[in-house]
This record gives sequence, C-alpha cells and structure tokens, in this order.
Amino acid sequence: MSPGIFAPFRHAAVPLRRRRLREAGFVIIPAERPEEIPAIPQTCAKTARKNLPDAIMDQFLQQLVNGLAIGGIYALVALGYTMVYGVLKLINFAHGDLFTIGAYLGMTLFVSMGLAGKVPAWAAVALVAVMVMGLVALLGWLLERAAYRPLRSAGRLSAVVSALGASIFFQNAVMLIWGAKYYVYPEAMRPDAILHLFGMGIPVIRIVIIAASVLLMLALYWFINRTRMGTAIRAAAIDQGAARLMGINVDRIIALVFLIGPGLGGVAGVMVGLTYGQISFDMGFSYGLKAFTAAILGGIGNIPGAMLGGMLLGLIETLGAAYLTMAWKDALSFLVLILILIIRPTGILGERVAEKL
Repeated sequence: MSPGIFAPFRHAAVPLRRRRLREAGFVIIPAERPEEIPAIPQTCAKTARKNLPDAIMDQFLQQLVNGLAIGGIYALVALGYTMVYGVLKLINFAHGDLFTIGAYLGMTLFVSMGLAGKVPAWAAVALVAVMVMGLVALLGWLLERAAYRPLRSAGRLSAVVSALGASIFFQNAVMLIWGAKYYVYPEAMRPDAILHLFGMGIPVIRIVIIAASVLLMLALYWFINRTRMGTAIRAAAIDQGAARLMGINVDRIIALVFLIGPGLGGVAGVMVGLTYGQISFDMGFSYGLKAFTAAILGGIGNIPGAMLGGMLLGLIETLGAAYLTMAWKDALSFLVLILILIIRPTGILGERVAEKL
C-alpha cells in the first residue's frame, strides 16, 4: 500500500496537534526561528548542581521518618506475637485480625461519636486510641478464654489449628459487619499540619506516630522489668510449673498477656488508618506477616528484639522502596530476614530461652 495515499491526512493532522498543544498552554516555536528559544542560564544550572546534595539528604531524611513511623507500627504488632510466644510458645495467628478490628473500631468510634469539630484533632485521636485499646484488649481476653484455654493441656497442633480458625472467623466477621470494601479514615481525624525541620516539611502525624510507638514500647518494657506483675510474666515465660509453685496464678498471667498484646495491636491499627487514610478487611494478613517477620528478625520471645526488629523492618522497606524499587520492597524485607537467620538463627538479640537444671 502506497504511503502517498495517507499523506493528506498526515499533513492535516499537524495543525490539529498544534492547536491542541496551544490549548493546553504550550508555546509552539517554529523550526525556522530557533534563535528565539531561550537558553538556560548557567547560574541556574550551577544552583541546581549545588542544591543536589541537599535534595538527596532531604529525601533520605523524609524516608527515614517514614520508615520509623511504619517500623513503630510493625513493632507494636510484633510485641503481641512475641509476648504470647514467650509465655505459651504459641503463634497467635489471629493477632493480625485483631489489629484490623482495631482499625475499623477507630473509624467507627470517631464517626459515631461525632467528634469532628467538637474537640481538637489530637484529643479525638487520643480518646479514640484509648477506647480502641480497651475494646481490642477485651476481645483478645475473650479469644484466649474461648479458643486457647480449653486446649491448654492438648498438643501444640490443636492450639495452632484453633488460632487459624479464630483468624478466619475474625476476618469474615469484619467483612460481614463492615463489608468487603475499602474505607477511608475521616479527614478531621487526620491532622494535616506540617512540621518544618532542617529545611524540610514533615507531616506531624508521622512524628506523633513515632512518639506514641516509642512511648508505648518503653512503657511496656518498664512494666515487664520493673513491676511485680511483669516479674510474674517473666517467671511464667521461663517455667510455668515453677511459677505455680511460687504462688503465681499462671492463668491470670496468660489472660493479662492476651490483654496487653491485642491492645497494642488495636492502637497500631488506628495508626495505620491515620498514616495511609484507608483500611480494608484483609489487611491483617499482610501486616500480621510483616510483624511476625519483625518478631523473628529481632528474636522471637524477646520484647526488645521485637521493638528493634519492627523498626529495622520499617526502615528496610521504606529505603528499599525509595532507592531500589517499590515492587521488590517485600522481597527485600524477607531477603534480609533470611540472611539474618542464616547468620544468627535466633534473631538479632536472640530468643529468650531459660536453662533448666
């Protein structure tokens, strides 16, 4: 077929394209007047080269803040896994779904209580977070009474199957109650203030999440190591039989662990809603898997290890997505986990294992 047949159509399309470019705001400079094209001043190029290191450092600091924020969320969820494993030697597979319920409860409470415009945003967030912590902690206590305590004397496989069943139950319950769709957190609950620090703008919500995560982790560390109840938890984690002989109510200690762990997970769910603005009924699987990875990375059963593993995992994900590729950020996290386990199988800080004489 001869190209000359379509020549009139090709030439007729040129003015049409130019007209559309002009309508879009572009300036068309004819080829016969190239001298009218403005040259980029050398001072602008030098300024750009001079500001390049500052821009690279600003981007790094931004990603560092983002990584610490998401790492704090991972650490809070990982604490629930590591506390239950430390006392019962059981992986609570329903913990990620309790985290999801916390996110949905935070959204529901804020909307149903009509806090928008009545109280400051930070006060609304604090009030909702405390209420979610209490409600999810109560749900975790009920989970232990219904799904785990009756199987205490059975083998570990029975408890694992019960945990998987509880996870499926919670996920389907969330889907039936709220629906299988994405929900957006209220804008009034998400402060949009920007903190200008070292010449860069950081969302205040990121700083709040980092500070709240660190405070909660420090409070838990103090509770475990400086209180009588914390001493009882550590004794039950070492040897439940010996703890009973010392007069410790092990059943009450296990119930307390299922109050603290899910409570922290519920607050982490609210933090995810505040950070990303949307939640879904199945997000507990991915976040639960990441938090479990963080617990293994730091040393399963080790509370400081769960904190460290969560922070490291958040930084690895964020920096990997920023400087390598977004598609491989999950693979990069698990690759680092595999390398850590090859070099140090018990995790970075090591699993807390008691020596029985």
